[in-house]
Amino acid sequence: MVFKRYTLDIPIFHRVYALYKLMDSYYVTIPKTKRYTLWKRCDQVALSLLEGVIGVGFDSGAKQIERLQKISVDLDLLKVLIRLAKDTRCLDKKQYLEVESQLQEIGKMVGGWIKSASH
Repeated sequence: MVFKRYTLDIPIFHRVYALYKLMDSYYVTIPKTKRYTLWKRCDQVALSLLEGVIGVGFDSGAKQIERLQKISVDLDLLKVLIRLAKDTRCLDKKQYLEVESQLQEIGKMVGGWIKSASH
């Protein structure tokens, strides 16, 4: 599979990529009781976001908007899972704030992309 070069050069790709790397750096600090359940699901959703951002570059029109909306739903799910990770003490407050700030920034980018694709 050949990726469109511009898809990998857009800022949102780099933000989601950085988010995944940040989350991966927390892996060893996650309690074992949550590492293979809650944190695994967080990991899966973050990878789905990365996959979606890459894939949206191949779409146009209604298909692109549909994929962007899927990215938005995944982003909302990840926000809830990350909050749950904080509330169940998988993440400390500093880790939570770092991830949450990146999620907020990605959310703004996705929202802007949806608006521009809708016009």
